[in-house]
This record gives sequence, C-alpha cells and structure tokens, in this order.
Amino acid sequence: MYGTGLAKGLLLTLRHFVESYIDDLRYGFRKYHHSTDNFGIRQGTKTKGVITVQYPDEKVAVPERFRFVPFLIVEDEDHPTRAGKDWCTSCGICAKVCPPQCIWIVRGNDPVTGRPVPEPEAFFIDIDICMNCGYCAEYCPFDAIKMDHDYEMASYDRTSHHIHDKERLSKPNSYWRGIAPTRAYEEMLVRGTWEHKDAAKEARRGAASSARGRSSQPAAPAATVTSSAAEAAPEASAAAAPAPAAEGATPWSEDDAKREERRRKALERKARRAAKQG
Repeated sequence: MYGTGLAKGLLLTLRHFVESYIDDLRYGFRKYHHSTDNFGIRQGTKTKGVITVQYPDEKVAVPERFRFVPFLIVEDEDHPTRAGKDWCTSCGICAKVCPPQCIWIVRGNDPVTGRPVPEPEAFFIDIDICMNCGYCAEYCPFDAIKMDHDYEMASYDRTSHHIHDKERLSKPNSYWRGIAPTRAYEEMLVRGTWEHKDAAKEARRGAASSARGRSSQPAAPAATVTSSAAEAAPEASAAAAPAPAAEGATPWSEDDAKREERRRKALERKARRAAKQG
C-alpha cells in the first residue's frame, strides 16, 4: 500500500541489474565464450542476475515433457531381428482422436495375398494444423508415436516442408530414449520390456519353439548294450525309436497347416452361402 509494492519491485529490478554485472565479473569473458560449454552454468541455479541467451548459437534447454510435432518410433539399425522396423501398426487410433484431424495413414498390404499387414505404408502429419496436444502419443496402444523436442521448423515452402511424411517422421528408439529417458523408463516398466510388444512376442515364441524342439529330440542310447539283448528284441527297439522328423519341418508347421485348412474350409462355406443367397 501507499507505493511500497512499487518501490519493492524497483529495488528487485535494480538488484538483478547489479548482480548481472557482478556475475559477469566473476566469470569473465569465458562466460560468453563459445569454445567452452558455459551455457549450462549460466542456466544453473547458482547464476544470478539477468541472462541473455545468444540465440541461435545458444538454445534454452527444454523440459523432458516438452512436446512439439509428433514423430514415429522405429527400431534401431543395429537391432538383431527388427532393424528399421516400425512400431506403428497403422491401427488409426491416433488419427481418430486427433482434435484438428491432421494425421493421415495408409495401411500396407501384402503384395502376394493382398491382405492388410500391421504396418503403415504412408503416414502424413500437417504440422501447420497440429496443435501439439499429445493425444496421439497418449492414446497409442503400442507407444509408437511420441512428441518431439524439435521446434525449429520454419520455412518458406509450406507445401513440401510443413507436411511431414513417414520418412521424415520416423526416428529410432534410441532417439526417444535420449530426449526423454525418464518417460521411456516409465513406459518400459508398464510394458515390461524395452522392446516393442511384437518383438517381445517373437522372442517368447522363438524360446518356446526351441524348448519344444529340444523336448522332441530322442533320448541318447545307453553307453553299453549287451549283444544278447539287442539280438533278442530287434523289432521292439525299432518300434520304440521315434520316427525321424521330416526334412525342413518346424515345431509350428502343423499349427500353420491346421490354420490354413480352417481358412480354406471357411472360404468354402462363405462361397456356398453366397451361392445360396444369389
């Protein structure tokens, strides 16, 4: 009251003004020298006074939960089984929940069978329409789309630069873990693995197949067998020995054959129903 608040504000401004020069004298010219990394010191809690950011040579560090244009996660190139594989399954949930409707997805098809495959053939985001709300990343069931920290996207050509395609949106998993280590760790705890859900399933399926293959192998014969016992029951030994596995057979070949047979019968039933209705 009575101007005391105004006086306190002016004194605070004067203190910051004086402390800025004191801080410059304390660090000297190396505070603004670009050859050494002093920008982190100037942004720290011990720095006093007014700080001038020499943009674009210096950039203020953004928080980990800062969000800008979304990007798609793909496997790193050094991944043992899924190098460069998309995490996105083109389910379309992100496009459905997007408030400004700036996401377009084209689902891929198998070139042989023509059936849809769980991966995007094309993916587009109009960054001029995107409102950076993060709904797409929040609702994605496969953690395949994330919000980026790159905010320098100004250009003179809107048509070719502001509509990002799949090639420009795709970034490796290591990039996401680098810009948001805490969030990536939290997602790993919920997911139960650092890998994608499909990669974890493939690993479990391979381990189960290896275990079934080991269990189906015949037991090793005894070290010493008497000649009389072998001569007495040759037919029994032959009957007890397991049948040799077919060449190229796999533990899951029978399941695939059954699935193909069921699919063929279902198609036949469908054709019969269509003929009756026709």
